[in-house]
Amino acid sequence: MPAQSVKFYQVGSRAVGNRLLDAELRTEQSSAERRNSITSGHRACQGCGEALGARYVLDTAERVTGGRLVTVNATGCLEVFSTPYPESAWQVPWLHSLFANTASVASGVAAALEAQGRTDVRVLAQGGDGGTVDIGFACLSGMFERGDDVLFVCYDNEAYMNTGVQRSGATPAYARTATTEAVGPIPGSRPGQGKDLPRIAMAHEIPYVATATVAELRDLEAKVERAMSMRGPRYLHVLVPCPLGWGSAPAETVHLARLAQRSGLFPVFEAEHGEVTSVLPIRDRIPVEEYLRPQRRYAHLFADPPRTDLIERIQQIADRNVARYHLDPHEIPHEEGA
Repeated sequence: MPAQSVKFYQVGSRAVGNRLLDAELRTEQSSAERRNSITSGHRACQGCGEALGARYVLDTAERVTGGRLVTVNATGCLEVFSTPYPESAWQVPWLHSLFANTASVASGVAAALEAQGRTDVRVLAQGGDGGTVDIGFACLSGMFERGDDVLFVCYDNEAYMNTGVQRSGATPAYARTATTEAVGPIPGSRPGQGKDLPRIAMAHEIPYVATATVAELRDLEAKVERAMSMRGPRYLHVLVPCPLGWGSAPAETVHLARLAQRSGLFPVFEAEHGEVTSVLPIRDRIPVEEYLRPQRRYAHLFADPPRTDLIERIQQIADRNVARYHLDPHEIPHEEGA
């Protein structure tokens, strides 16, 4: 991985303790000079993973580009809670697009800058899984095919949270949403009906594709830095738990993101030109049940009697991810480990 994971045994965590590191190794968020790209005053829910992820991403991109950055934002939670008219929490040049055309608008901004000879100004587009995996899918694929110089970031909370928690193409199997109720022999979201967009992006063989979570701050920041060092279309898919839609405690957001990775349900990796180049290995793997149980959207799986058959199917999905991306640290060559 691009960043060395440092565990501080004094506190038993990789998430705190920046003061114990040399200044050049500390995270962007630990710096008093951080950009504060999205500042206080927004109206995100308590424990919102998307607000957290956007701040990590934009602050790092602002630093890497020296503040020469234009951001295009899809309609969705991030847009709604950060720009209640006539206010804005954004401290960067920021454009609001429709659900469907974010990638196209970003491509247009990049083309306009190129026509002006402004190669120093970079473009970053962002949206939720609804505006990325579903409604904006065609425009995003077109951006990839044309080779437009844009970094597109998907903040994936696995449903349409802003409009009432409806299922999206990123909703996992058997999760309850407002449009996939926990009823019948196959309760919740039906398996096999969604899209694995990081793999679809890889199929376009674009310069850079990566996944990340809000649980690994150093990893997320390093991937943004890596993406901004490249030209052409790039894609970053960030898991951002949503307490409202997931039915989880606000204080559990980062913890759940970590459990998603440790269970194997959300593989964390990097790819260049269609080939996986590095992965975040799972050193202390957990059964999927440990990740599912704290979320009310999976409560029907643990009712009386519990749906052990469906839990086992979810476990099989995680096992397949571990095998596909070689997430078992014993199977990873030393140079690929994080």
